Amino acid sequence: MSTLKKTTDKKSADPFDKLIFERGLRISNVIADKKQKTLLIILNNTKVLRIRLSDYKKLNSASQTQLSNWKLIGNGVGIGWSELDEDLSLKGIIRTAALNSALESLESKREFSFVA
Repeated sequence: MSTLKKTTDKKSADPFDKLIFERGLRISNVIADKKQKTLLIILNNTKVLRIRLSDYKKLNSASQTQLSNWKLIGNGVGIGWSELDEDLSLKGIIRTAALNSALESLESKREFSFVA
């Protein structure tokens, strides 16, 4: 009789890991636009994440041709640019996109009113 515990069925406490590994969220396509200094990450749930090239030094200094030469890693849990020696995980992309969105919202000139 084995006393080893099965850990493969353990659920993650990390909300990003839950999305990716338990619910199957994946990258399905990437659109790189050097002129707009942006990467659009298209997900398999039809959502689109926008990240700034300036958040990634190697991508920011790459040419449009280099940016367009990407491949999916791990069935869509990451993106790789072999020529640039740069890999991004979906988890990191989600975090970066969420942080940028929050910062843009906080930096906007709109005034907020609170109702008690």
